[in-house]
Amino acid sequence: MRTKTSLVCSVLAGFTALAALAATPVRAADTIKIGLIVPVTGPFSYMGRQITAGVSLYLAEHGATVAGKTVEILLKDDAGLPDNSRRLAQELVVNDKVAVLAGFGLTPQAFSSASIATQSKTPMVVMQAATSSVTEKSPFIVRTSMTLPQVTGGVAEWAYKNKITRVVTLVSDFAPGIDAEKSFKDHLTANGGQILAALRMPMITADFAPYLQRVMDAKPEAVFVFLPAGSSAAVFMKQFSERGLGKAGIRLLGTGDIVDDDVLNDMGDAALGTITSHHYSAAHPSAMNKKFVEAIGKAQNGMRPNFMAVAGYDGMHVIMEGLKATRGAGGEALVNAMKGQIFESPRGQVLIDAQTRDIVQDVYLRKVERLNGKLYNVEFDVEKFVKDPGKSR
Repeated sequence: MRTKTSLVCSVLAGFTALAALAATPVRAADTIKIGLIVPVTGPFSYMGRQITAGVSLYLAEHGATVAGKTVEILLKDDAGLPDNSRRLAQELVVNDKVAVLAGFGLTPQAFSSASIATQSKTPMVVMQAATSSVTEKSPFIVRTSMTLPQVTGGVAEWAYKNKITRVVTLVSDFAPGIDAEKSFKDHLTANGGQILAALRMPMITADFAPYLQRVMDAKPEAVFVFLPAGSSAAVFMKQFSERGLGKAGIRLLGTGDIVDDDVLNDMGDAALGTITSHHYSAAHPSAMNKKFVEAIGKAQNGMRPNFMAVAGYDGMHVIMEGLKATRGAGGEALVNAMKGQIFESPRGQVLIDAQTRDIVQDVYLRKVERLNGKLYNVEFDVEKFVKDPGKSR
């Protein structure tokens, strides 16, 4: 398990790599500034570490100049607090004159900054926050991560097809968790399944035992879980095993957050066999992803990239290609240049929907297996080009 000190140092190493890309002094008129707001400190610092790793790799591979100007990344730590995100976004727009805001690890942070993007007409590329409605908060928001409804339906359909019809849902009590809970319930019950109990827990939970006992008491065939990725997912997996749910025949289902690539190997054998649906796995077998995983590991002291690193990488692709199309112009022209982009990502082919400004992507069914002595989410089925269900009409 990583220590807090090593985690923060790893985040800062990513920031150092980004800073080096813009180290050559240039005049303000010759720069295009991008404000990257992510948590570097606090309980969600792993988000900042992964996102900045993806951003820095993209710039290292593709260069940090566009339209004859140098792209400068201004890195800001919001510590995972929405008030900080809003204040930093305001400062970046007013004082630093950024052309783009980017990052935003959690939904409250994205919500808090959306009005600033709208008022200043500054494109805002969301690289993580996954509540369905995020893109609806501003016409200047473009998302390169996912939505929870988008990635949840697959595992609910798998459950029904595998005769799992009596399920307890257990989710973190904030917007993404509620999105996931509703999506799973809607898919399962539409196929005749039953939700025996819908349990919610605080977003930051250190002891899952009381909730796991309630799951045991309900005697389901499976429990569907959503909680933010990171070290808490490893704690949950350990307690799931210790409380004997697996031995009681209760299957563990979820979105990919609960078996996040970044901490999967910290979970040990307890994670084996977990079924999830998600849009990225470090084990995705494309040539581009193999290169991506190797490059992140080499640049970040052996770190395994997760879905946040991919969203940071792809977010920079969308920004840089948009800036090429506008010859460095920002504002509404840049948002329009981001719409409709279709390209190959380490996760597979993706599209920025021109109407919704949200990402359309493949969603994979995965099972945790041991490959060459390490745990991976091994893909065994795929639903192609999935839109967020709330925007699919």
